Amino acid sequence: MRVVVTGTPGTGKTTATERVADGLDLDVVHLNRLVKDEGLWTERDEDRDTLVVDLDAARDELGDWGGVVESHLAHHFEADRVVVLRCRPDILEQRLLDRGESEAKARENRESEALDVILGEAVEFHGEDAVYEIDTTERDPDAVADDIAAVVAGERDPSAGTVDFIDYL
Repeated sequence: MRVVVTGTPGTGKTTATERVADGLDLDVVHLNRLVKDEGLWTERDEDRDTLVVDLDAARDELGDWGGVVESHLAHHFEADRVVVLRCRPDILEQRLLDRGESEAKARENRESEALDVILGEAVEFHGEDAVYEIDTTERDPDAVADDIAAVVAGERDPSAGTVDFIDYL
């Protein structure tokens, strides 16, 4: 079983998947860490203060993987199920500011979340029947981890399009 957990930065992917890994016997790959550790990027985007990931190199590095891959780019990888973590845009923006992101980066991610950018890409790449939305707004990370575990176990129905933050634009 291959499950990717994706979402706008600040939605809680890393925290939740670390707790899923602790609760289940699953390998979890934190793609952003792998990219940095293995040099799987092509350039640094100075304006956005981020690395441009070489997705082909990352796919090659993962090989024939199983378990969970987590990243805001994870939906670009082949998977059986795609979990998209969501968060109310104003709270997401504050989370990013609290962890030291620039105002411009926090604002860009707030807008992306309100516009369903990652959800739209996930549905486009994988189809609605493979996508599971989980709203992390003001939720305990253990509860989010339980929801992800339910997706992994096949105990939850696909739910693309159930979270709507368009009013936050």
